[in-house]
Amino acid sequence: MKSRLVPTWLAVAPDSAAAHALQQGKSPWTDSVHLLWSFWVFITPIFGGGYSWKWLGLTLLSYPLFVLLYAMTLLAPRRIAWRYALGMVALSMLLLPVYPAGITYFMFGCIMLSACRSHFSLSYLWHLLLLNIAYGALAWWIGYPWQMLVWIPAMTFIVGIIVSVERVNQQKDAALKLSHDEVRRLAATAERERIGRDLHDLLGHTLSLITLKLELSRKLFDRDGAAARRELEEAERVARHALAEVRSAVTGIRATDLAAELAAARLLLESSQVRLDYDLPPTDLSLEVERGLSLVLREAVTNVARHARASRVQVAFARAGDAVQLRIVDNGSGGIAGDGNGLSGMRERMSALGGTLAIESPKGQGTRLLASVPAKPARGRIGTEPVQDGPAVPSGAAQWRAV
Repeated sequence: MKSRLVPTWLAVAPDSAAAHALQQGKSPWTDSVHLLWSFWVFITPIFGGGYSWKWLGLTLLSYPLFVLLYAMTLLAPRRIAWRYALGMVALSMLLLPVYPAGITYFMFGCIMLSACRSHFSLSYLWHLLLLNIAYGALAWWIGYPWQMLVWIPAMTFIVGIIVSVERVNQQKDAALKLSHDEVRRLAATAERERIGRDLHDLLGHTLSLITLKLELSRKLFDRDGAAARRELEEAERVARHALAEVRSAVTGIRATDLAAELAAARLLLESSQVRLDYDLPPTDLSLEVERGLSLVLREAVTNVARHARASRVQVAFARAGDAVQLRIVDNGSGGIAGDGNGLSGMRERMSALGGTLAIESPKGQGTRLLASVPAKPARGRIGTEPVQDGPAVPSGAAQWRAV
């Protein structure tokens, strides 16, 4: 239905400015907000001869054409989009003797020349200079005030350079985001390959042994029941041993160190325009404590990025007697009404290590989370941490909005 309503020549070209916006997750019409500057078309008569039927007629004829040319600079391939920008300049030059409001079309044409380029170059400045020389000569010949010969070229150069620099920065940000995504993808791929190799090495021989013993017990079943039973018991023992090794391996896979988790948190928060200030973690923590604090940190930072609407997060570590404390403070919206799945999972992890989790979240005043755990948990508690398939997800933004 959409293709029937929109002509093919108004479709978004793959290498157009609108397509670039789509690739960044934006609307293809993001740049159309700049059309608000065209309100000068409707204000210029106030500073001149006033409104007239002539002005109205020329506006009704020229403004729709100007909007169409502007849209084409965004929709057309970059290699030909410059033609539509020059079309706006030509429209302005044509109307300049009888329609002073057409100066706005000239400024848009000069500025949109930068939008037609994938990068900033000196050739754009040369083109601006030539176009402004042509404008100045025509305006002087028509008899425009000298002020018009100064501030129009000045504005086109200033705005054109600003727009060009902004586009360069946007492209650099997009490239940086792609590099971060690529690093995360490669790291995830490498981790999956490592896990696959470890499980293959771990289970390959064991499963082969279990298979052989089951085959042997089947063959001995009718001739020597006692021997068949021994083989089945041996297969069961090997299977239980394999299960224990798999659990140990999974625990190792889930384990993470605080330094790596802090680095990942910084990358996640910076991509969400949130500043992270943190202390270096203690280096003498047991594996169980470091793993538990790392999972709490990961859960808290993930939910800050998703729900808190914060601009700054602070992570600090401290000693309180025999306990290690992890404090996470943000300046977000706060207002946590109760424990969702995320907070419940944190409390269970801390409880399994003999620790506690406290949280303060006044509405509109951010959230302060304090996790405290013995530096060396009791031996009986080690390994009692509940096993989950992944980090818990909050049941709703109302239950978890700042952590």
